[in-house]
Amino acid sequence: PELDADDLFAVASLSPDDVQAIDNALVANSHTHWRKVAYVVSIAMDAYPEQFHDIPDIFYAARIKTLVSQGLLEAQGNLSRMRFSEIRLPRQSRSQ
Repeated sequence: PELDADDLFAVASLSPDDVQAIDNALVANSHTHWRKVAYVVSIAMDAYPEQFHDIPDIFYAARIKTLVSQGLLEAQGNLSRMRFSEIRLPRQSRSQ
């Protein structure tokens, strides 16, 4: 699904530091073993329940795609479908 007008407004109000905090929560809740994207998103959303309560899960899932493209996470499956894709920390992160 796409973001509706309220979601777009909420996402547009995020500062670069806010987006970084969301990214940090996503990476921090990833693991060296594969985890469902939906699971990581739900845990990351609970990291800041008061601050980002109006930010939809779709945005978090989009951030995962960005983190994968940046090499901060590895993925398998269809990242456009949270329940049918998994992520993990990349190999270099696992050996440190």
